Amino acid sequence: MTVSNDFTADIESDLSFDERITPPWDIEAIVSDLRDARRRSVRVSSAGNRRTPIPSPELLQQVVSRLYASLFPRHAGAVDHSEEGLAFFVGSTLNEALTLLVEQIRREHGFVDSSRQGNTSIRRPAETIVAEFAGKLPKIYELLESDVRAAYDGDPSARSTEEVLLSFPGVKAIIYHRIAHVLNTLGAPVVARIIAELAHSQTGIDIHPGARIGGSFFIDHGTGVVIGETVIIGERVRIYQAVTLGAKRFSVDEQGALVKGEPRHPIVEDDVVIYAGATILGRITIGRGSSIGGNVWLTRSVSPESVIVQAQPRSETFDHGAGI
Repeated sequence: MTVSNDFTADIESDLSFDERITPPWDIEAIVSDLRDARRRSVRVSSAGNRRTPIPSPELLQQVVSRLYASLFPRHAGAVDHSEEGLAFFVGSTLNEALTLLVEQIRREHGFVDSSRQGNTSIRRPAETIVAEFAGKLPKIYELLESDVRAAYDGDPSARSTEEVLLSFPGVKAIIYHRIAHVLNTLGAPVVARIIAELAHSQTGIDIHPGARIGGSFFIDHGTGVVIGETVIIGERVRIYQAVTLGAKRFSVDEQGALVKGEPRHPIVEDDVVIYAGATILGRITIGRGSSIGGNVWLTRSVSPESVIVQAQPRSETFDHGAGI
């Protein structure tokens, strides 16, 4: 059989191309160096020789998606909207979510952060936590219904509660938060924090799972909102984009390490409105029915029914060096 010169040339061309794309790095040496670096890491060495898997953000996203579908089946894929059809859909979907959640909490309990090695509290089994969480789902649903209604009532552009539920980022963030907050209080803080960060990455709204938020809560627009761990928010509160409810300072212990868990964030009482760009810092109280104007920087408590706005600009004329 005769092989044409053109075909031979093509083979030679392909071979030379393969040779040209041979990686210029030594992958075995890099892998070895990374292994040595991990061995030198204080964080990794303090963890010991663990081989248990850690919680997965991807799988927790599946958990939250299934929980959403269980809470709002008509909005999340249920085909048969009869009572029997919805019951079957919710039962199947919820069982999948809770089974996945048990495994993720087991993974959380499978490792001990070096900062918590002195913690002698007894961890409850993952199944117990998830069973208690499941029992609280009706209450979570009731709170979320109040949040959806608050968003619809508070936004003149909203055409229906269905539109609010399906497309408002503030509602999505509070759905994640309601789930994460309960898990945080029941003893799964790492899983809760991951769920909070899933919402943060999708909406730009950063709510720590430790924050306590009352019903009928509405975040309008939402991008850039930050709500800290020890924030307490009352009923019927509305906030706008770029609002920060943060800490003014951080306490340290005798060794200079940050003291964790101290109340350091604001308390916002019922019926408060906080407009875009406001920054509220420290363990202060915003009294019931107050309005905080846009771009206000606030580090002191205000009485109920207060209206806090920026100082008005002054226009003055200085002649011959006056005012210097």
